[in-house]
Amino acid sequence: MSNLVVVTGANKGIGLEFCRYYVQQGMQVVAVCRQPSEELNALGCEIISDVDVANEADVARLAARLEGRKIHLLINNAGIFTHQLLPQPDFAAIEQQFAVNAMGPLRVTTALLPCLTEGSKIGLITSRMGSIRDNTSGGYYGYRMSKAALNAAGKSLAIDLRSRQIAVAILHPGFVKTSMVGYAGDISPQTAAQRLAQRLDDLTLETSGTFWHSSGEILPW
Repeated sequence: MSNLVVVTGANKGIGLEFCRYYVQQGMQVVAVCRQPSEELNALGCEIISDVDVANEADVARLAARLEGRKIHLLINNAGIFTHQLLPQPDFAAIEQQFAVNAMGPLRVTTALLPCLTEGSKIGLITSRMGSIRDNTSGGYYGYRMSKAALNAAGKSLAIDLRSRQIAVAILHPGFVKTSMVGYAGDISPQTAAQRLAQRLDDLTLETSGTFWHSSGEILPW
């Protein structure tokens, strides 16, 4: 079995901590990002930079770089967050969140399908803000809609890839202290990454397609 882990959005926050965690576990890590940070460079893992997951040509170049390699774990972590409110939501910002948060993971996953084999796992880092049932506060149109779309894509991927023995986890990290939320969270990126890694460790074909909190709680759609 391959020990190759591929992480998108790897330059900071949860993505950086995923890379750190798996390097410490002795895994071979490929960190995918637009621009590497000093912290990422210091990890000493393989970095593929200048990749915007919303850009078809960038993702094709990523796939070419990884051609012929077998991926054990693909973590689609790259994402963006902006806050749209009534009465004048920014529709361009909503479309950008769809491109990165929903289309991006699907684009990356399909491009890297030749590298995924029996026993490979895919992690989609989503948000409970994509849960329709859990929405009690409204707003955040682009983020909520894009993450709900990602959740739907994750469920379809789990069904479509089952025959290839590839499992998919749909994962909410928690309210994490990252720049995305102005460091207002209640857990650290390190804690979130470790919890999410445990969920991916525990993932099986029988549980593929489940929407989990990093704590292990199953979240409502």
